[in-house]
Amino acid sequence: MSTTTLTVRLSGALSEFVATNVGEDGSYENISEYIRDLIRRDKERTQALAFERLKAELAVAFAAPEDSYEPLSAEDVINRQKR
Repeated sequence: MSTTTLTVRLSGALSEFVATNVGEDGSYENISEYIRDLIRRDKERTQALAFERLKAELAVAFAAPEDSYEPLSAEDVINRQKR
């Protein structure tokens, strides 16, 4: 596993907001812990949105009349995805 060091500059309201969430009175011990949690939550949100889009596409596909289905080979699907 690799480690990346980032430098982030915050000022004003953003800096104050982070400060209220970190330390003795906040939910996080340090800023790194807070940022990691934000990134994890954003990753989960992105994955959930992708899953919802997939479910919506599948719902449309399963609702289509059976005679509208076309047989496709794996190669057909791969080529279609390349477009």
